[in-house]
Amino acid sequence: MMRSRYSAYATHNADYLLETTYISERKQYSKAEILKWATSNKWRQLEILFYTENKVEFNAYFLDENQKSQIHHEFSTFKFKNGEWFYLDGI
Repeated sequence: MMRSRYSAYATHNADYLLETTYISERKQYSKAEILKWATSNKWRQLEILFYTENKVEFNAYFLDENQKSQIHHEFSTFKFKNGEWFYLDGI
């Protein structure tokens, strides 16, 4: 799930990112803001640091709009419902 969501950022697939966000959390995100974040950066690499069944710690490496190297570090939580995994939240 984490890799597919990273790929969706890299390919600017905001619909997939919204569809794979847990339904009660979707109202916190806008397609326009997702696309702005995804397209203003050049995604370089995903590094999984640690994971359990429903948690992932990762670094996402990217170049920002000024071509400066950045690292997004996050602890993501996922929820399994009706046979599918969904992104719940991240810190």
